[in-house]
Amino acid sequence: MEEQEIKYFVRVENTDLDGTKSVQVALTGLAGIGMHTSVSIAQMAGVDPRATLGLLEEDVVDRIREVVSGYTEKVPAWMLNRQKDVYTGEAKQLLGTDLRMAVDDDVNRMRKIRCYRGIRHETHQKVRGQRTKSTGRHGATVGVSKKK
Repeated sequence: MEEQEIKYFVRVENTDLDGTKSVQVALTGLAGIGMHTSVSIAQMAGVDPRATLGLLEEDVVDRIREVVSGYTEKVPAWMLNRQKDVYTGEAKQLLGTDLRMAVDDDVNRMRKIRCYRGIRHETHQKVRGQRTKSTGRHGATVGVSKKK
């Protein structure tokens, strides 16, 4: 029986994915793709989600790349990570640096319009309603100092 050569890095959407992991876990290495999305991408590409990514043939990896790049058109809008873009109004799946830039733009827009969430971001406080009395503290330690 012939040993298959494993590719330790598989390039998808300008990101190196770990070839030693299964397809469903390796695809989560792309920013903007979680476990649910990675399983649906593997099923759309006709690949076993538990198969090792580095052992797949190049044509199978190309099918995965095609599904990832055309994911927005193939799934309903509720499965996408940006259902209604602020500027264009369309639903899309953002990946990698596009996702990071969009999140930064959203935070900067909230800061600019001085909404509550933007002010909380500016002051480096909790944004989503968590309690702040005892957690999320920064700076020097406040409290009882221990005698030497």
